[in-house]
Amino acid sequence: MREDPARLEFEIEARDGAARTGRLRTVHGEVATPAFIPLATRGAVRSLTAVEVAGLGYELILANTFHLFLAPGAERITALGGLHRFIGWERALITDSGGFQVFSLAHGTVADEIKGRRGGAGGSGGVLEISERGVAFRSYVDGSKRFMGPEESMATQAALGSDIALAFDECTPYHADRDYTARSTERTHRWLDRCLEWHARHGAAHQAVFGIVQGGVHEDLRRESAAAVAAAGVDGLSIGGTLGRDKPEMYGVLGLTVPLLPAAAPKHLLGIGEPDDLLEGIGLGIDLFDCAVPTRLARHGMALAPRPDTRFRFDVRRAALAEDEAPLVEGCPCAACASHTRAYLHYLGRAEEQTAAHLLTLHNLTFLERLVAGARQAIAAGRFADYRARVMGGAAPWDASPLLGRSGTAP
Repeated sequence: MREDPARLEFEIEARDGAARTGRLRTVHGEVATPAFIPLATRGAVRSLTAVEVAGLGYELILANTFHLFLAPGAERITALGGLHRFIGWERALITDSGGFQVFSLAHGTVADEIKGRRGGAGGSGGVLEISERGVAFRSYVDGSKRFMGPEESMATQAALGSDIALAFDECTPYHADRDYTARSTERTHRWLDRCLEWHARHGAAHQAVFGIVQGGVHEDLRRESAAAVAAAGVDGLSIGGTLGRDKPEMYGVLGLTVPLLPAAAPKHLLGIGEPDDLLEGIGLGIDLFDCAVPTRLARHGMALAPRPDTRFRFDVRRAALAEDEAPLVEGCPCAACASHTRAYLHYLGRAEEQTAAHLLTLHNLTFLERLVAGARQAIAAGRFADYRARVMGGAAPWDASPLLGRSGTAP
């Protein structure tokens, strides 16, 4: 780990057991932690403007290096003033490495894994060759042959101008055996060295770099990876790779991994964002989370709600809601709940109106922002265990913490 305040500062402000609150300081502003990070995959959070995302209280978003590398391309974004200016986002910005997306072409996505598919729905998935240099693949945009390795990933992220860049890694799927996972993890460590070497020579002085801990579900590999990444000259640590086939196994992997990492370092859990998973991760001392869950659910007519028995969600398209005049979730301050009924949102969803996805995205992101804001308040008061128990018992985030008003700030 390195300490370079010109790139990044992280200050822990309060602790409650392993859970902690803090401030992540970048040149584009501070981020209160623990924090959920909305995905701006192609430079936009699905169906929302940057102003709307900031208005919900978010201070950090994540853009996708792989997709922006293919279109519109880093050179064009650089010519137009960098990613912050291009998308109209004035706050902190993190870019992933593109590794997950590149390797998903070969291994398949999470949905492919759940459905038992290998190599994605398209078989070869467009990958032409995986080598020590990197990955050759065909662009989904125009079919052209493209290549991405550690240097190309870091160059793209530098051109985009993000505040935090993630090192290029191989994200192995759950079905990969231990031998493959071990070889992949070792290669990820070599690629981290190349990322840091490139960044030392060419990277912006303000841009921080997070290394990614891999190792799958294997305890020895996780230990080795945690030690290797923590010993490198990184500014923060991300936890990636497959975490198991179910939540208990994932929590076991996280419970093993997090204590192995330097206590003072900011810790980022990649691709996890269910409400119960956020609470579990926060309790373990994780500071940042990113996930497509809130926007993906919104596009499928699903709303996040204080319903742990149904995985904190319900389908607004259900026939039973056709004449329901209640708000989507009682007490929620979002525009969907404050101004519209379940009946209206049901109608929009069944009609496949784009307004439905917009309103549900506003709601789902509001729900998660209030969830982590409530956690911050509870940790500061030394009451995180109580807050977590109340949310897991079915209380809305704004009701679970008496310190959190519905505006998201202490009354």
